[in-house]
Amino acid sequence: MKSEKIKLVLIGGGGHCKSCIEVIESTNLYQIVGILDLPTKRGKYICGYKVIGDDNDYLKYKELNCSFVITAGQIKSFGLRKRIFDSLKGIEAKIEIIISSSATVSKHAEIGEGTVIFHHCVVNAGSNIGTNCIINTGSIIEHDANIGNNCHISTGAVINGDVNIGMNSFVGSNSCISNGLTIADESIIGAGSTVIKDIETGGTYAGSPAKKI
Repeated sequence: MKSEKIKLVLIGGGGHCKSCIEVIESTNLYQIVGILDLPTKRGKYICGYKVIGDDNDYLKYKELNCSFVITAGQIKSFGLRKRIFDSLKGIEAKIEIIISSSATVSKHAEIGEGTVIFHHCVVNAGSNIGTNCIINTGSIIEHDANIGNNCHISTGAVINGDVNIGMNSFVGSNSCISNGLTIADESIIGAGSTVIKDIETGGTYAGSPAKKI
């Protein structure tokens, strides 16, 4: 007998939402009830799914036995995604872990609540990904790496073995973090950067090798 699909409400209706929908649909595990966004977007459609409400409707859909996933993006600031996550936790809502059908995630890895792992990612054994993270298309999280809460590992980035990424950080597309390094909380690593030594204080870093800018 087929198990019933989980009713899922998405929060955030921008471009990142479209990519999330692709991943969610690939799993065949969820029924997308609709999207919560700005009041001015109510009634609009994104990839065929309707904007059904706004931030004032979390409790309403929790009481309708819906789960949630945060589909707002994160480039320069983690603040919006963290505020949404904290609001959902405050009403004890169920926040789903979403893993693309094309991702390779070790059974020996740990994935935190609210994290979305996109198409063609690899998450290797012993790695630990925190809550409310974006592991974006084609990125690699190698063995025993630790990714803090509220991080975005962007498209094609490589986090090598034993790396520790601090909370609230962003690692840009096609960046590479060398084995065993530690990246401080609230760091931004620019696209295409190569990090070859520890980053001890948060800030914005770019280049090859990466330097603070």
